[in-house]
Amino acid sequence: MVFIRNAFKNTFLFFFMVLISCVNGIKSSSTQNPEIENSISAAYIAQDTSKTAKNIIVGANLTSLYIPILKNKNVAIVGNQTSVIFKDSVTNQNYIHLVDTLLSRDIKIKKVFAPEHGFRGKADAGELVSDGKDTKTGLPVISLYGKNKKPSKASLSNVDIVVFDIQDVGVRFYTYISTLHLVMQSCAENKIPILILDRPNPNAHYIDGPTLDPKHSSFLGMHPIPLVHGMTIGEYARMINGEGWLEKGLKCDLSVIEIKDYNHKASYHLPIRPSPNLPNDVAINLYPSLGLFEGTTINAGRGTEKQFQIFGSPDLPIEKYDYTYTPQPNFGAKYPKHQGENCYGKDLTTTTTPLNRIHLKWIINAYNSTNAKDTFFKTKSFTSHAGTEKLQQQIQNGLSEDQIRETWQKDLDAFKAIRKKHLIYQ
Repeated sequence: MVFIRNAFKNTFLFFFMVLISCVNGIKSSSTQNPEIENSISAAYIAQDTSKTAKNIIVGANLTSLYIPILKNKNVAIVGNQTSVIFKDSVTNQNYIHLVDTLLSRDIKIKKVFAPEHGFRGKADAGELVSDGKDTKTGLPVISLYGKNKKPSKASLSNVDIVVFDIQDVGVRFYTYISTLHLVMQSCAENKIPILILDRPNPNAHYIDGPTLDPKHSSFLGMHPIPLVHGMTIGEYARMINGEGWLEKGLKCDLSVIEIKDYNHKASYHLPIRPSPNLPNDVAINLYPSLGLFEGTTINAGRGTEKQFQIFGSPDLPIEKYDYTYTPQPNFGAKYPKHQGENCYGKDLTTTTTPLNRIHLKWIINAYNSTNAKDTFFKTKSFTSHAGTEKLQQQIQNGLSEDQIRETWQKDLDAFKAIRKKHLIYQ
């Protein structure tokens, strides 16, 4: 059974549960269109039969649990290209966008809030996303990755409820959890409930990395958590609320539509790339390790078709790094690092066994091998990605990977105790 956590108000919860019971009891004559939900398991099996989690049902697909909440309300969606409902595998289309589904159910969507990379997921990493209008639906799209990363009071003035549905990958410097925090903050300030349609975290099977030092808080990391946190978006929202991380001591009126038949150890294939430079499962799994190169002079595959599966630089010696490539502008990387230059590095595309920890060997070896040690680190950016200045210092001082990992352990143990309080799934 799928439960809804922290429902809005006791009276509303009672009404809602009665309504759900009625819907389940008269499904054959209901207007809830049960065909979508009846075909979810088949759709997931069709997506990737090699995975173990074949019966996972994402929150967005459980329409009978949240459509009644949204009826007769003015709704805002925080979403992107991953905000979809999966359809039956016998159709020509494997999924339909959440916005299209809700509009077809006569849900009054007033606007869409778009995170980094935009509503359709086409903007480069770090590229400002402009306000505009969705060409398909005509809905106004308000950027949360431009001048304002937090919904304004004015933008929420005609909104009764916010629905948050974005696929995350479980890494602190992946900015969707920062967007989540700021949306929750604005909803709390304006007394607007937020409903999260939860999705699996493909890197939920481990927790690792340095914990963020609060003095280095930024949009690349807002909370004192490890680099890999092992939580879904829904669980993370519960932690933001439960740990009092919202400003002014506020708590958000939060509900989570839980994933069905899911646990943190289940492998999960993302049928839609969550951002332009995470094209496949290998890239998503390597991202926590290779993402640290973003704060250095090393190119991590941007400007190629192997984003976050290769790395290289003109300053690495060909004697040790015999894989060569030349970054060029492409989808998701208009101005890639070392554009047009021969880069010498490593190809990790054959990594088939999922990593269960962050690997520092690649960045340590690259630093020790580079012909340009003095400029290797872009200190401000690297510190923002690592969440601490210590990691750069440790690498420069010649500490081994094992020695560095040992310094993380006390903070990891403390985080795991906090995390446990907010988990929904085992």
